[in-house]
Amino acid sequence: MRVRRSLGVGLAASLFLGLVACSDPSPGPTTSSAAGAADGPVVSFYGDSYTRGTGASSSEKRWSTIVSAERGWQEINRSENGLGFVNRRDSMLGGLDDIPALVIADDPDIVFVTMGLNDNFSYDTRADDIRATIDSDLTRLREGLPDARIVVVEPFWYTDDRPASVDVIAGWVEDAAARIGADHVSGASRWLEGHDATAQVSWMAGDGLHPNDIGYAVMAERMDAALRALDPPL
Repeated sequence: MRVRRSLGVGLAASLFLGLVACSDPSPGPTTSSAAGAADGPVVSFYGDSYTRGTGASSSEKRWSTIVSAERGWQEINRSENGLGFVNRRDSMLGGLDDIPALVIADDPDIVFVTMGLNDNFSYDTRADDIRATIDSDLTRLREGLPDARIVVVEPFWYTDDRPASVDVIAGWVEDAAARIGADHVSGASRWLEGHDATAQVSWMAGDGLHPNDIGYAVMAERMDAALRALDPPL
């Protein structure tokens, strides 16, 4: 792995609520102060609000920053609220279609793709587009970053009640990861199971949509175990 100088990117001033809607069109990266002090591999995260850390009390409490801090990674978090393989991607409507290009421009050693949750809300009308964009996004990342290690994570989910589309999209993601030779983390859609907003002991924030600090800590613990189980481990 290459060793990089520390990053000087500031944390976004606030996190926005909502899985599928966000008033901020900017794809600017966010990092934590801990990530800014790291000098290990550069790691770019391409995901939605569950990787941006919406619902956490601070960016240091989100799973990506916890995992990065433990490993001395330089985190570049390109994740955005409401983002999906098709959701919020229409550039004509102020979408974020260029985030894969930004990830490639980061020239990271490792890339995490944690996408797909929000696409469940478009599945009934855009299933073919979702499947095609999963393939095109991952192929684009592999071609643009031939030497990077790409970790594709099963899309997260937030309620015990799950539509059939969750497993369908997860299957498409896993198949596309295999086609580009990426690592795949399975089971992530069930990491919060039993502790959704209706549970007696909930791991969800007050909005009922996003994890709270405990939920993100659990996600970090389970992600850490999954990464250690990869071949070779991360």
